[in-house]
This record gives sequence, structure tokens and C-alpha cells, in this order.
Amino acid sequence: MTRRLADVAKYAGVSEATVSRVLNSRSGISDSTRDAVLATLDDSGYEQPVKLRGQRPRLVGLVLPDLLNPIFPVFADVVGGALVRKGFMPVLCTRTDGGVSEADYISMLLGQQVSGVIFAGGDYARADADHNHYRVLLHRRLPVILMNAATDGLGFSRVSADDEVAVAKAYGHLRSLGHERIGIIVGPAAHVPSQRKLQAFPGDPKLAEHAILSMEGGHFAASQMIEWGATGLICASDMLALGAIRGARRNGLNVPDDVSVVGYDDSALMTCADPPLTTIRQPIEAMGQAAVSLLAAEAADSPAAPHELLFDPELVVRRSTAPRRKSRPS
Repeated sequence: MTRRLADVAKYAGVSEATVSRVLNSRSGISDSTRDAVLATLDDSGYEQPVKLRGQRPRLVGLVLPDLLNPIFPVFADVVGGALVRKGFMPVLCTRTDGGVSEADYISMLLGQQVSGVIFAGGDYARADADHNHYRVLLHRRLPVILMNAATDGLGFSRVSADDEVAVAKAYGHLRSLGHERIGIIVGPAAHVPSQRKLQAFPGDPKLAEHAILSMEGGHFAASQMIEWGATGLICASDMLALGAIRGARRNGLNVPDDVSVVGYDDSALMTCADPPLTTIRQPIEAMGQAAVSLLAAEAADSPAAPHELLFDPELVVRRSTAPRRKSRPS
């Protein structure tokens, strides 16, 4: 029991004495600290004393497009942990093909009287999507934070990786290796983060290709780029980059000897790719903490005018990039 309480204290960021005071309903504990301890107890499976079971933590929806892209489970882990430490209980909502839509999840979350919602990717990032459920949230004055670029006019605060900095770092890296024919592969034309990356691309606009955000999309787009003579490829996600590597190989080329590839996200297992992927790392820990802090401030009736916090991403150099060869096999 003592060890379990020590674990709860560590995860909630408080002392064991504070956990004991909460369990015994002692005074002198702030509401936020009490909520954080109760949420951590629930999260760890600890059975609360009967007298505490009515004191439920506040619910916050965490809405993700899916869990197939390995970057989203990382977002869920960081944001979920930060929410618990702030006294909230995260409710994970992930969409599946043919399953519950984002708008359906919002309707269910509102029915549970959630204290706020954090989106890590979703319809807000697509200019051609239905945004009515966001307007419902805005009308309800519910605290909402959007992770990464969103279409204009939604009225919520955003926490984003700086796409302009990301492209500049990837492009500068490839140029430093002697690559002159540098292409960029981004998501669909209506995808706002992809629009930002494309606008920041300083290379030949003819060497820019839209694709489905998947390995298959990266494979097809890379084949087109290789036909056009590109020796360096900047990809808007790690999944696109892995597809681009496969596309290069299907065209008889080697990565990085013939074609250098840069990804985006630094999602799990990119060190295990063949070759290990050079990529732009989103500062997920800092972004997740900031998103939860903004939401907590809004939930405490300290709302600020909607704004966007930009975080600089980091270039992580591995073995999918190398100096350009003087000639490439035909």
C-alpha cells in the first residue's frame, strides 16, 4: 500500500503526506491539488474510500484522428498525463473509418458535461471539412485547444509547431549536403498544416506534390519526384517519408546514396527504420504541457483572446540523408 501511494504521489506531483490528507478528507488542500490526486487514484486503479467516491475529477475530451500514426499515441500520453496532474480526467476519443465521427464524439462529450476539449489533429485542420461542431463548442463557451495549424476563423487558441521553421531546417540541411533538386511532399491541398509547409518551401514550385498522408501517398509522390530529377525529398510526415523511401527503392534507387529523405514528427520507431530516418521533431512534451495549461486557465475563468503559440521544431539527423552524388544511376 505504501509503495502504491508513493507512486500516486510521484505521478500527481505531490508529497505522500498530501495524498494521505486527501484520502482522509483533511483540510488545507486546494481544489486543484485534490482533483489531481483523485484523478491519479482513478488512473492507477486505486479504490477510493467510500466517502471520496462522489468527488469526481473534471472530464476533458482528448480527440485524435486515429492511433495508427505513431505520433498520436505520443500526444495522448503527454496530454493525458498533464491533464491528470492538473486535476482533470482525460476521455480519449479516436475516430475510425466507418465509425464514430468527430462531430458525434463532441455530441457525446457535451452530454457528459466535459470541462473542455483538446484536439490533436482533426477536421479543424481541413479547410474543406464541416466545422459546425466547433461552432457549437464556441457557442457553449467551452475551453477548447487545437494542436497545430487550423483553418481560420474558428475562434480557439492553438498550440503549434512552426511549419515555416520546420521547412527551413529541412531545406537547409539538404542544401548543406549539396542537393539542388529538392522536392517537397505534403498532404491534400485543403490540409492547413500542409498549406503552411508548402508556402514556406523556397525551392522550385514544380517540385511540390500533394499526397494522401500515408505510406502509399508518399510512395506514389516520391516516384513522381524522382522522375523529375529530385535528389532530396522533404516530407510532411514520417509516414510519407517511409513511403518515399519505399518508392525510391521500387525505382531502383538507394536511400540515402541516390535520394535523401527528410520526415516530419520524429514519431516512435523512426530510429528503427531502414535507414534510420532524418526528420523534424515536434516538441510534443512542451506543446502538450502548454495546451493543458491554456485549457486549465480557460476552465478557471481566465480566458485570453484566442491566439497561437508557436514552438520551434528540431532537426534530427540520422542516416536517410547524405551528400549528393555527382551522378545518379539511370
